[in-house]
Amino acid sequence: MKQVKNLENGRILPPYALARVCHAYLSVETLSSCNNEHTYRGKLLLPCGLMAALMRKKATMSIRPSYIFAFVVVVALGMWFAFNSAGAERDLYADLENRDEAAAQAPSVVIRTVRAEPHVIRLTAYGRTEPNRVVEVKAKTAASLIATPIAEGTYVRAGTVICRQDVDARQARVDQARAQLTQAEGDLKATLALVDQGFRSSTSIARDQAMVDGARAQLKSAEIELSNVVLRAPFDGIYERRLAEIGDYLAPGQPCASIVELNPLKVETELTELQVGSVSVGQDVEVRLATGQTVMGTVQYVESVANPATRTFMMETRLPNQDRALKAGVSATIGLATGETMASLLPSGILTLNDEGRIGVRYVDAENRVRFAPTTQVDESETGLWLSGLPDVANIIVEGQDFVSIGSEVTPRQEAALNTSPAASLASTQLK
Repeated sequence: MKQVKNLENGRILPPYALARVCHAYLSVETLSSCNNEHTYRGKLLLPCGLMAALMRKKATMSIRPSYIFAFVVVVALGMWFAFNSAGAERDLYADLENRDEAAAQAPSVVIRTVRAEPHVIRLTAYGRTEPNRVVEVKAKTAASLIATPIAEGTYVRAGTVICRQDVDARQARVDQARAQLTQAEGDLKATLALVDQGFRSSTSIARDQAMVDGARAQLKSAEIELSNVVLRAPFDGIYERRLAEIGDYLAPGQPCASIVELNPLKVETELTELQVGSVSVGQDVEVRLATGQTVMGTVQYVESVANPATRTFMMETRLPNQDRALKAGVSATIGLATGETMASLLPSGILTLNDEGRIGVRYVDAENRVRFAPTTQVDESETGLWLSGLPDVANIIVEGQDFVSIGSEVTPRQEAALNTSPAASLASTQLK
């Protein structure tokens, strides 16, 4: 029988579905013992013989190999997940225990012992070198330029001819004025003789004397006009630039050449309101130039009134330059000694900020607790910064300061004890 009608609801059920229904209500023994058309618990069932046969058929059915394989895989996966979950839980507990142990231990930092020593307080300012004087030699009279005998860049002495203009009729005017003077002097002598003889009055002498003085003045004026065609260097310096060429017509006031005075050389710098009180005229100054030269100079002038735009004071420093080895226009760093204080030499990389935003250094005290010292920069050098504000002997933290807080207890380790390798020794030497 392939299909059996369920009398309860009129549906047609397949044999295996009927077997499941029968198994839900009765066991195999109960089905085999009941008669074919009885009811069980008020429900109408199929003939019990048919049900028993179906159950026996189901019991004798074979299980497919794929089901067995799937069952084995599921069991293996379950065991693997269970084992790994147990191992992960054990690792988690172990990690938590290690963290608790690490938290119980004080963090380790690397320290360096530094000692304060007397150091000169230096004021640093920046500027550039300037010539002491720069003058454009200008024409005094109107004439054409006929000669420029000096080459650019030549050192010249005061009074050296650097430009020459055309004389034109100036020499003739000098000769005319000299002749007029000679005539006026002759007239004066004749008048004096006539006055002595009584032929002329004494008032004639005054008139002729005025004529002589006037002729002498005209001669002097003509000679000055003649000399104006020759332009000379006003002081010792460098013939820097030729500003006119031969053949140019120069009117009065037009430049012919520029002369630069480089001895002494001056350096102009700007001082802040905090710096100007530490500087005085006549103070010695060390000037380091961008060319690598270092020269000692003297403060020549300090401005009394601040620049209203920048609120700074101009300072002028004079540098000796007899051999003219120093050039103008070079960047310069000026250092002035303004006093002395106790300071420690530290690497610039260890500076940090506290909670209030102040710059300072973290160090370890005698109780191995982290402390903070606000510092002030006194000077800087190629090896580091000179800072004041630290104790006379301080164990500054050079490694790990960013991972500790002020007041916390730490385990300090000396920097020298860690630098045992050649590379570390070389790095330590470079820091020192």
